[in-house]
Amino acid sequence: MTIGIDPIIGHLGGVGIAWHGIMMALGMVTGIVITLYFARKAGIKSETIYAVALWGIIGGMIGTRLVHVLDNLDYYASHAGKIIAIWDGGMAWYGGLFGGIVAVWIYTRVRKISMWQILDVAALGTILGLAVGRIGCTLNGDACGSPTSLPWAITYINTPYAPYGIPTHPAPVYEIIWILIISVVLWRLWGRLRPPGSLFLLTAALYSAGRFGISWVRNTTWNEPAVLGPFHQAHIISLVLFIVAVFLLFYRKTILERKTDCHEQPM
Repeated sequence: MTIGIDPIIGHLGGVGIAWHGIMMALGMVTGIVITLYFARKAGIKSETIYAVALWGIIGGMIGTRLVHVLDNLDYYASHAGKIIAIWDGGMAWYGGLFGGIVAVWIYTRVRKISMWQILDVAALGTILGLAVGRIGCTLNGDACGSPTSLPWAITYINTPYAPYGIPTHPAPVYEIIWILIISVVLWRLWGRLRPPGSLFLLTAALYSAGRFGISWVRNTTWNEPAVLGPFHQAHIISLVLFIVAVFLLFYRKTILERKTDCHEQPM
């Protein structure tokens, strides 16, 4: 398949309106709407979700852009004006995840509510919102895959973010498919996992496992140097996130619940 769509739809006040930005915004809306649905099922007020979403979006936007800029520091050192140009693409998902979690942690600490319950409620909406955003990446070409001769390859002919005229793996499409599989699992497990936070941690573990595999055919395999043996930065971050998520799942499911049961036993 050949994609010749201009990444820029038009200009508004001198600012380019890109497909990437449109789909990212639509992904945020999708995530909030789905989260509101599960919040009602969990008995959480809509006002709380709107406030958490605002904090999460702000923290996520800061984190996602910060990680991207640090990854491409040589470029932005000489193009400082481009640092805030999020409409041009260049959003590091893991940075957004970490930034969003930090922001939600701060908010829940201030309001004295359960961060883990909030994260569970937001798990499915967050991951599906990412899938919508990846549609923008597919059109934009900024997350293209490595060259391939497979019949389902995507060839970009009108974007500065992908190699011109070279068939590449549709890495964002692979990720969308994996996210949809995760979403089915999350839907079936909703309300069944204990303690709070387990659904979110399972989401993080499953996503990072898939992202680790997909990263082998992402553009990182041919235009960025490996940082540890054959592994690129995305591999390492995915592996670390997977280990942390699985450890926290085990800890909260076994040790934490065991302590709670002991405290609840009659003297």
